[in-house]
Amino acid sequence: MAAQAQAANQAADETAEVLYANADHVATITLNRPERMNTISRAMLSQLTERLLEADADSEVRAIVLTGTGRAFCAGLDLSEVTRPGGSGGITGGASVATDLDLRNTPPTVLFNLGKPTICALNGSAAGYGMDTALGCDIRIMAEGAKMAGAFTKRGIVPESGGTWFLPRLIGWSKAAELIFTGRTLSAAECLEMGLVSSVVPAAELAGAARALALEIAANAPLAVQASKKMMRMGLSEGFNDHVHHVFLQLLPLMRSQDAAEGMRAFMEKRTPEFKGR
Repeated sequence: MAAQAQAANQAADETAEVLYANADHVATITLNRPERMNTISRAMLSQLTERLLEADADSEVRAIVLTGTGRAFCAGLDLSEVTRPGGSGGITGGASVATDLDLRNTPPTVLFNLGKPTICALNGSAAGYGMDTALGCDIRIMAEGAKMAGAFTKRGIVPESGGTWFLPRLIGWSKAAELIFTGRTLSAAECLEMGLVSSVVPAAELAGAARALALEIAANAPLAVQASKKMMRMGLSEGFNDHVHHVFLQLLPLMRSQDAAEGMRAFMEKRTPEFKGR
């Protein structure tokens, strides 16, 4: 009976629309709807939020990799749910649009507020919601054949999941306006040139490159990495003097941590530090 239960659980995991794995302090979250180019269904929205929060709450996780199966990273929201006759009328359900939406537990908001560093491994093209999701990660690595398409205006909508916030900050107002207004599709080389991604690698090397980077990050003091991310986020919306003050307040508890003492001892002893996250 135990063997049958284990086999059933394994089969369920393999067919889940969002996969989760954790090894060597790196959590890998995989969009797993390849037959639909990983378009996001309503079920996937909640599953992705749950997996992101699970990784962030796990003290053993020091870095998160987000990727997809098949030939696309994410082709956006599943429009079949929006356009299906007799359907709900939209991905959020209901025929009318609410004016008091609670977006605190939606994937874009959760992704932005994660304490752990995130890496998006763009195994294939990212369009619409998929592009916004990739932009919401701290670092992006892209397969050579992948593309980004912010085709929102071609569908009669706006970048609803963070694109209008991320793009001007990543590439400046003029280039962001051009991309959003035209809904243009970008090649991997163009994404790299614009600074939308950190690197472009052959598709066969993508998973290894993303994991190697995640492991490099995970080898550092996790409290310091997470504090650095927090300070970077705060710095986006505050003046220099306020920011320096907040950095100092963040530094004080870090200086009293076991990891800070270990980092300094390891430096003096010319050895690799062993951080514990304490």
